[in-house]
Amino acid sequence: QVQLVESGGGLVQAGGSLRLSCAASGSIFRLNAMGWFRQAPGKQRELVAVMSSRGTTNYADSLKGRFTISRDNAKNMVYLQMNSLKPEDTAVYYCYCSVDGKTYWGKGTLVTVSS
Repeated sequence: QVQLVESGGGLVQAGGSLRLSCAASGSIFRLNAMGWFRQAPGKQRELVAVMSSRGTTNYADSLKGRFTISRDNAKNMVYLQMNSLKPEDTAVYYCYCSVDGKTYWGKGTLVTVSS
């Protein structure tokens, strides 16, 4: 089993920044992609950013330039730096990883951006 624990969410004013962190533990000998999705109220879960074990990134087009994903493979951590936050970024942000073809999710961390 794989466990993912997110941290760093909270309330921030529009234009502010937050950094999310996610720690992976458990059976992660062959940890592949790690990344972030988000789900706003009344909407479907959507991709934010994903990074492969080799560092290849994939971002939601609408978030490029404001959000940056990074990863520390030695610590099994993935991070999301979010800048110039907007009220429409308000959502629960979920950490994601894939191990041996299986997908795992964290419980999510709430990000609220006030106008």
